[in-house]
Amino acid sequence: MEIFDCIDAVARPIHDFGDEFMSDEATSAMGLRAGFLPGRGFYCRGRFGVLGEVPVSVVQAVQGFLGPGLISAGWRAGRAVMPAGDAAACYTRAVRHWGRAHIPGDIDVEHFNRLAQRLIDAADADALPLFAGWRAQPCPDEDPVGAAMQRVHVLREHRGACHLVAVRLCGLSAQEAMVINLGVERTTHYGWERPQPAAADLLPRWRRAERLTTALQAPLYAALTDRERTEFARLVSGLTASPTLP
Repeated sequence: MEIFDCIDAVARPIHDFGDEFMSDEATSAMGLRAGFLPGRGFYCRGRFGVLGEVPVSVVQAVQGFLGPGLISAGWRAGRAVMPAGDAAACYTRAVRHWGRAHIPGDIDVEHFNRLAQRLIDAADADALPLFAGWRAQPCPDEDPVGAAMQRVHVLREHRGACHLVAVRLCGLSAQEAMVINLGVERTTHYGWERPQPAAADLLPRWRRAERLTTALQAPLYAALTDRERTEFARLVSGLTASPTLP
């Protein structure tokens, strides 16, 4: 499989599987058991805790696509519960726990882990601090199914970070990109207040940003052979085909 064909085949399943984890009530319940209040505290403090104890403005700048009010409320609420590093470790455990519950049992997760780790190791993390933080999280080998989900999450963070870079390089704000991709109503769900419909002339910029995002990921997938890329795409398809997903 060619590099760009592989990226196109796995980008959406990886993104959507990670989204399902983040929005699952079971994930929120793990946060509640850890001491976080209902809301976005566990999500913000856990996902972005890999950045360390930074001001909320830094978190907003690094992640980009969520509205500043959502990030501010969630990060500050989570700060009262536990240090950033502990929250990131707690969120990592939630990632692995969710993977054990949702990754089908007939997937060769050992092979997936080998290929996924080669992709992760091949990444240049310059200008991608959120990805770099997640790549640095320990990933113990004694839990191969949980580790597979953690690697899905890390790869998702890589594409997301690349997409933020691409969006800005193409002259779009993150909010404009969200509106183009999701529409006004869904963009409000992600913390943006009163987003406006996107001007028609912004659509070509968003399409260029999508192509640039894929191009930025190409060096990772060059680390695999054609056959390995075919195998990886097949494994991602099977791994993300959870019967609990719609």
